Amino acid sequence: MFNFRRLSVKKTNFGIVFNLECNKDGFSSSSKLQNTGDGEHVENEENTILVDKDENITLIGINRPRKRNAINAQTAEKLSAALNHFEADKTSPIAVLYGAGGSFCSGYDIQDLETQAESGNLEYLMRHEGSVGPTRRHISKPVICGINGYCVAAGLELALMCDLRVMEDTAVLGFINRRFGVPLSDGATVRLGAMIGYARALELLHTGRRVDAKEALNIGLVNRMVATGTALGQAVNLAFSIAKFPQASLLQDRNNLYANAYSRKSFRDAIQNEIMNTSKEVLKELKEGVQRFKNSENKGAKTNAWHIKEKTLPDWEKAEIVHENKVKTRK
Repeated sequence: MFNFRRLSVKKTNFGIVFNLECNKDGFSSSSKLQNTGDGEHVENEENTILVDKDENITLIGINRPRKRNAINAQTAEKLSAALNHFEADKTSPIAVLYGAGGSFCSGYDIQDLETQAESGNLEYLMRHEGSVGPTRRHISKPVICGINGYCVAAGLELALMCDLRVMEDTAVLGFINRRFGVPLSDGATVRLGAMIGYARALELLHTGRRVDAKEALNIGLVNRMVATGTALGQAVNLAFSIAKFPQASLLQDRNNLYANAYSRKSFRDAIQNEIMNTSKEVLKELKEGVQRFKNSENKGAKTNAWHIKEKTLPDWEKAEIVHENKVKTRK
């Protein structure tokens, strides 16, 4: 089992740093640097994926800040393992994926890609689950990502794998791999059109241009736009607002939506799929919900707000948010 401890946050001259303390089989708490002997420091590859829990919410962090969280083959394997562990964890209904140290993910590690290209062996294309994680399949439970800094190339494909995206107002999205001739291989050509429409998807794929948070929210590429430095906290709040509901019916509706978006060929097939997938667990939740509605004032968790968990913010963070709001008002 993972040895989970608490998540701590501190502010430095380089932004906000999240320190997670947990250890098991290569998952660790910090990205330690090793000296190569010639004065150059490299990241310890054992510490590139962070795993923690906030109550029943699983937190998974990409931790290669000196590479802007670019993912190499080893990190991709560890990310897949962390998400597999989350899927098997019956105590955790939802996960939050984030990037430590200033960026969400800048795509596949270009140095690793160069080495593979020179050897003529592009292993990253052949990974069963995906080059940067399990992007070539649906995760069996909801995942929310908190986007900060750069979320580009395969990093954007990783974000598209998630159910919901919470993006900071200064973050940047885009398929900048276009300029380097690197093709998309982690599901963007499958998911993007379903999310934002065929024409918009083509335009982003053709141009590889940057997309800011306001545009991303307007076209449906992300679900929330939040203040700089708050993506992880707001993503966790959103996760708690979903975790409070009965999960069997939520997962059934989610799975039906995915199937109808990508698999069903006709309206009739989609309707049939929606009806026939009703499970015993869903019927049990339905029965309990009806009785709760009839016999009690407590009719279950409300749906009209997603800020359901109060967080105590330090004074510096409150002051920073006030300052950002003033800047926005002046604009």
